[in-house]
Amino acid sequence: MNDTLRHDHVFLGSAHEENARRTLWVVMLTVVMMVGEIATGYLTGSMALLADGFHMATHAAALGITAAAYAYAKRHATSARFSFGTGKVGDLGGFASALILGLVSLGIGVESVMRLLQPTPVVFGTATLIAVVGLAVNIVSALLLGHGHHHGHDHDHDHHHGHDNNLKSAYVHVVADALTSVLAIAALLAGRYLGWVWLDPAMGIVGALVIARWSWTLMGATAGVLLDQTDAHVAEEIRELVEQPGDATITDLHVWRVGPEAHAAIVSVVGDASLNAQRIRERLKPVHEVSHLTVELHGAAAGVAGRG
Repeated sequence: MNDTLRHDHVFLGSAHEENARRTLWVVMLTVVMMVGEIATGYLTGSMALLADGFHMATHAAALGITAAAYAYAKRHATSARFSFGTGKVGDLGGFASALILGLVSLGIGVESVMRLLQPTPVVFGTATLIAVVGLAVNIVSALLLGHGHHHGHDHDHDHHHGHDNNLKSAYVHVVADALTSVLAIAALLAGRYLGWVWLDPAMGIVGALVIARWSWTLMGATAGVLLDQTDAHVAEEIRELVEQPGDATITDLHVWRVGPEAHAAIVSVVGDASLNAQRIRERLKPVHEVSHLTVELHGAAAGVAGRG
């Protein structure tokens, strides 16, 4: 018996539009501050400020990728070219942003080591002022993105849904910017009042290490989604609900993310003659994470059902 239900494959996050708007605002703020920090870094000779400026430049590009991913996902959400919709475009954007973040940390680290070995004069007063302005911009950007980021986190906690990794990547970028700004300010103040000129490039190295760790973590999270990594929690819940009555056994199970708040699942079941696909679907209704379900029955009774 085949029971095929027609349905769409739109698995965009519920806050897709809002997150896209927030990201565009942050892109504009980042570009303006980037120009100011790079120019001032060159004029004052501050490695910490210059590194922060170039760091911000690459973040502007990464945030641009985030914004483009939101636009692309929405534009092609109903396209038949994508078997499970465009819900994972954001994860692709997040992975690209994480790669950029890793390259940024490498560049900052190398340049900081060179400056540590060969110190250059720094105009501490002007550099500190610009660094403070940069920090303020980063805080505003983090607040803009943080609302959507933490909303997604709470949603995940309550319902075991996934994060919007596209927004998360943007959030990590601006937080990384804020970190480098704080380190730059600390180094510049220490250099100005304590004569610790070496602290400027040293803080660049510390910032590079922290940013590299964030990059690695974000790449791991997004790569898992792109490679259709099994969500162990959802898979365990599905197995328990199907097999608990004792009349069915799962022989094959696939569970993967298809969007920030959506999973797909293929459940192959061997069951009694009285069992049908519709009954399996009814048992799995409590699994709210699954937005696209395919049931395959084998044995005495057989059928296939899909839920969109």
